[in-house]
Amino acid sequence: MARLLSGLLLAAGFGLAASAQAADAELVKRGEYLARAADCMACHTAEGGAPYAGGLPIASPFGTIYGSNITPDKDHGIGAYSADEFFAALTQGKRKDGANLYPAMPYTSYHLIKREDADAIYAYLMSVEPVHRPAPQTALSFPFNVRVGLAGWNMLYGKGVQLPSAEGKSETWQRGQYLVEVLGHCGECHTPRNAIGALQQDKRLSGGLLNGYLAPSLLPEDLAARGWNQADLAAFLEHGMSGQGSMFNEMFPVHHHSTQHLESQDLAAMATYLLGDTPPTAKAVQHVPYPQLSESSKRGRQQYLNVCAGCHGMEGEGKPHIAVAMQGNTTLRLSDTRNLLRVVVDGIGEQQFGGFERMQPMPGFAEKLDDAQLTDLLNYLRQSWGGLPGDLDVQAVSQLKSDGVPAHAGKAM
Repeated sequence: MARLLSGLLLAAGFGLAASAQAADAELVKRGEYLARAADCMACHTAEGGAPYAGGLPIASPFGTIYGSNITPDKDHGIGAYSADEFFAALTQGKRKDGANLYPAMPYTSYHLIKREDADAIYAYLMSVEPVHRPAPQTALSFPFNVRVGLAGWNMLYGKGVQLPSAEGKSETWQRGQYLVEVLGHCGECHTPRNAIGALQQDKRLSGGLLNGYLAPSLLPEDLAARGWNQADLAAFLEHGMSGQGSMFNEMFPVHHHSTQHLESQDLAAMATYLLGDTPPTAKAVQHVPYPQLSESSKRGRQQYLNVCAGCHGMEGEGKPHIAVAMQGNTTLRLSDTRNLLRVVVDGIGEQQFGGFERMQPMPGFAEKLDDAQLTDLLNYLRQSWGGLPGDLDVQAVSQLKSDGVPAHAGKAM
């Protein structure tokens, strides 16, 4: 009888241990998905570096900040952090030693993260391979290098992101709100900031400047004006490209590390939140024939044939796996022309998306086009396919071109 009882207790013990291991494995798996949704890897993984080992240079108006090592290494990572300390880092911007993190860490959005989600991310990060290597030290100029000064900033702005009311909204919309505003922290780039780097919440998601580029407005009416509907927007997040163009600059690593890994229902929820349960109608833009173009745009047609048509097609139709179409391209429909200008001047590196989809590198034409030719080309692109007037003047384009990308900006991926 004693042997039987011992055997039953031993079996029960093994069963409980197996159940606990299964629960832990499920928590880690869930945490991995949430870490993807929170886009942790994009800022905490250097180009060519080990996952989550830090070292990525993050440009700011105040200097370059380096992503920290968040592997479970006890000396250089977060291996010595408790779950409570990790939650404080996410939601309050506090390190284990009590020092303030710079708000390049989006705790202004993460302060709304659910505790169970933070614990799942913590469990996942504690399961990854530890990397015994410190990230480069951030060294900002005075007074921005004085971390204690962030205490006052945090009192004013640390919980700056507040969610709009969800009253009367669908469950899909509410899920999308959490993914966009909290985990995905989209507003950290797509919301303008004031002179001391705080998000201007009265202009939430209306667009922000980022290293010489515009992170465009994500407001429903602005998305619709650029031709977006819910299906196309969800597909864009999943595949990195759609009829409206392909992701480039800072959005490319967001797709690579985050959105392509999300479930289709979550991508649909994000699109629903951004465009609304009852979205505005996507605006179609008709191609403007040559005789109706401005004189500058007509001259720009020749520049297009000289440097663009070989890849993008004689009539802007694009070529699969080579170059996106001009027809329907959302970048051409932005009233702020800086993104289009930067692409033409600086080019875009090769883009590899899921499966076998890719776009070949686009060279920059800074050395081939003078400012007058550049202005004509921009006018042609905007007026022909963007639904905008071809009235940019050389002086304005020259000024925008000279603004350029800040010298301390990190390399765009």
